[in-house]
Amino acid sequence: MTIIAGQTVVLTGASRGIGVFIARALAKEKATIVGVSRSAEGLDQVSAEVKALGGRWLGIKHDLSQLEDLPNLVQQINQFAGPIDILINNAGIEIYRKFQDYSTAELQSILTINLLSGMELSRLVLPKMLDQRRGHIVNIASLAGKKGNPYNSVYSASKAGLLMWTDALRQELADTGVGISAICPGYVSGQGMIADTGVPIPKLAGASQADDVAKAVIRAIKQNQAEVIVNQDPITASISKLLMAVWQVFPEFGDTVYHWMGVGKLNQLRIENQKHVALKFSESKSMVTATTPKTNER
Repeated sequence: MTIIAGQTVVLTGASRGIGVFIARALAKEKATIVGVSRSAEGLDQVSAEVKALGGRWLGIKHDLSQLEDLPNLVQQINQFAGPIDILINNAGIEIYRKFQDYSTAELQSILTINLLSGMELSRLVLPKMLDQRRGHIVNIASLAGKKGNPYNSVYSASKAGLLMWTDALRQELADTGVGISAICPGYVSGQGMIADTGVPIPKLAGASQADDVAKAVIRAIKQNQAEVIVNQDPITASISKLLMAVWQVFPEFGDTVYHWMGVGKLNQLRIENQKHVALKFSESKSMVTATTPKTNER
């Protein structure tokens, strides 16, 4: 049983979505949390919550897409918070497109944030963990990594890669004292990327709460669990495990179930929603530019 109290935990994607709930759960365990995010304002908000719950907090604004700068991030964490005991690779982005409509920049962005940044951070922190013969890495994957989601194929690919890398690395780390876990949420209600789209979750798919994901992370660390599926309730999660296993043997059956559930239709609606959000944002910027006095321009 791993004790989290007093441990230095690095949490990426800490300023919003399920990252906030994971930070709260870690604070209740009396951990020292290093929150990493591109949003300084978001980190400040989480800081107040963490401290109120009894945790220690260090927020660092950092763009994880800059892989070459991650050694500097780790050095900064070691300098101000000490050696990293637990790493939670939670940062992720999701862009809905027909595959042929993705730009090269979008492909690179999704794969870098969702997969490569977690790999690189883990590569950088593992030597110290192995020297100490203790530590834990948690990768927040997705059920989309077990069964591909149409119109969200690159996200699915990134999460599938995260799962297979976790599986392989777990075998490398056997008997080293360092553990690694993958958390696979289904649809998470009201938080993060699913909430951003404004499109309702298919009723047949089931939805869990962000707090359920956070609790799963804590259990995975304490019990060194290899993989945890989080989906609505234990019964639904068990059914999901069974279906995923069946779909590996009969992928066309999985396609039929996803079509019946409306997964493809959901993601097509998300594409349209993203277009509308982008248009509103563009119009908002134009309004600000049009109404801002020239004397205020820099």
